[in-house]
Amino acid sequence: MGFGGISIWSLLLILGIVILLFGTKKLRNVGADLGGAIKSFKKSVKDETGAKENKDADPSIIEGKATEEKDEEKDKV
Repeated sequence: MGFGGISIWSLLLILGIVILLFGTKKLRNVGADLGGAIKSFKKSVKDETGAKENKDADPSIIEGKATEEKDEEKDKV
């Protein structure tokens, strides 16, 4: 048995029909496009979670307010 009751021979037959319909070059391009999309999605998710973690830590540092506040405290003294 294969996946969900589909035999390996049925899967090979479907694969052969898809290759005949689209050709290997088009399938390669689709695979490359899909891989690039997944890679950029993972990168954007990673960047977004990294930004959230940094923002949760100390929002004044991200916005540049920490250095301004320190400069104002020095001026008062």
